[in-house]
Amino acid sequence: MVWGARPARRGPEREGVAGPGHYAHDARFVLLRRRYARLAAGVALGFLGWYFGYVALSGFARGLMARKVAGNVNVALLLGLLQFVSTFALAGLYVGYARRRLDPLAARLRADAAAAAAEQAREQR
Repeated sequence: MVWGARPARRGPEREGVAGPGHYAHDARFVLLRRRYARLAAGVALGFLGWYFGYVALSGFARGLMARKVAGNVNVALLLGLLQFVSTFALAGLYVGYARRRLDPLAARLRADAAAAAAEQAREQR
C-alpha cells in the first residue's frame, strides 16, 4: 500500500449513501421492529410453553397420558398430534399477521429508502 493512500470505499459506507443504521431511529422502523419482536416472542413462548408442557406431562403425569380416549388412542397420542396442528396454526397466524401488519410497513420503508437513494444519486450528478 502506498503511504497515505486509502482503500476505495465499498458498500453502504460510501459517501452519499445511507449506512445500515440510517433508519434505526425512524419511528416507522422502530414500530416495525417492535411489532416483529412482540410477534416473534409471543409465537416462540406459546409454542415452547405448549411443547414443554407436553414433555412435562409425558414425564410426570403418566397416568393421565396413558388414559384411553378411543380404542388404542390415548391422551398422549392426541396431544402429540395436536403439537403438529398447533405448529401449523402458529405458522398461519404468523404469516397472516406479517402480511397485515409488518409487510406493508416494511414495503413503505423500502420505497422511501429507494426514493432517497435515487434522490442522492441525482444530486451527485
